[in-house]
Amino acid sequence: MVNRAVYDFLRKKSESKFGRITILTGARQTGKTTLVKELFPDFDYISLDDPVTRPDFAVLSATQWYEQYPIVILDEIQKLPQLVESVKAVYDQFPDARFVLLGSSQILLLEQVKESLAGRVALIELYPLTLPERLTSSWSDEIKPSKLIQFLNDPVNTACFKGIPQMDQRYAQAEAEFQKYLNYGSMPAIVDDSLEHAEKRDWLYDYISTYLQRDIRDLANLRELEPFVRAQKTLASLTSQLLNISTLAKQAGITNITAKRFINYLELSYQMILLPPWFRNQNKRLSKSPKVHFLDPGIQRVLLSRSGELTGGEFESAVVSEFFKQIKNSRLLIECYHLRTLDGREVDLLLELEEGYIAVEIKKSQHISSSDAKHLRKLADILDKPLLHTLLVSNDTRIQTWDDGAITALPAAWLLT
Repeated sequence: MVNRAVYDFLRKKSESKFGRITILTGARQTGKTTLVKELFPDFDYISLDDPVTRPDFAVLSATQWYEQYPIVILDEIQKLPQLVESVKAVYDQFPDARFVLLGSSQILLLEQVKESLAGRVALIELYPLTLPERLTSSWSDEIKPSKLIQFLNDPVNTACFKGIPQMDQRYAQAEAEFQKYLNYGSMPAIVDDSLEHAEKRDWLYDYISTYLQRDIRDLANLRELEPFVRAQKTLASLTSQLLNISTLAKQAGITNITAKRFINYLELSYQMILLPPWFRNQNKRLSKSPKVHFLDPGIQRVLLSRSGELTGGEFESAVVSEFFKQIKNSRLLIECYHLRTLDGREVDLLLELEEGYIAVEIKKSQHISSSDAKHLRKLADILDKPLLHTLLVSNDTRIQTWDDGAITALPAAWLLT
């Protein structure tokens, strides 16, 4: 068992006057049920996954809900969305009632629910495990903020990057966990050293099948899953590439409208990230296409029946995903973009802070040099706010600085733990 970054935040939020209805959402099997049962042992627990018992809860009045379940966890709430109106009624009539709602997709964020619970709900998202979470072994273990998060909280101080990775015992463990993450992803069920390679792969195949049969049917009510499966696999093959709707539609054998709809489903169910482009400079010719990144490398690779060494694009997506999860878990007000000029200059990840930008180049290589940072130079001519620092993240174990300290190159496993 590992600790989760949202543990303390979820507990404090649920105990506050603004947390009487708390929604915990995220991809299936990210540990939502395990987490809330650990945090709220005194709450009643109801799963709405059973179609036999589901109608019984649909007919309860607000008073009946309060009398029978004054404090309750409602799991798989997306299975009975009309129940949200009952939750609202209980909230309005009984000040000491408390709800924790769980859902395996952002269907909870759709317009009907936002209107029903506006001003009444605290929303928290649970992602697959981050590397700092993987380095814990119990609920009581401290999750130490990664060097990335330390830096983002104080972006003028690069002291957290210093050290000799090979001499650091924590780095050896971090590098081992990072390699497991690249190969199998970070779904909690398979972050277990007792499981064999085949068992982890089988679990991931079963996960994809369950996702298709349950989450996608909940979201889309598709009569046929085959077109969606084709689109899902096509997008998995395009991870880290610019999204071209027409190309996706052609390769998957669907219309452009259907392709857009399927992409929306994959985003709503936490399977992929569309990294938006940065294009505010009207004097530069910049790409306006988003980039595709799968949230979990294990799922992405199993979709393509791939194993072995990652491609450069797969490595990039895995690192971008880890950045994204850690930023979200830390609740930092940072926007994530990519930047590409039409003449081929590219920044893999551009982080916008209030005071400026941090540019990130991602390389799979184990041996990098100053020339690998060429796209990171002279960005100040393009951006509309100061460039605070630039990072080159790779598999090279050396920590290097170039351009009078303006660029720091460091190992991915060192930065992310």
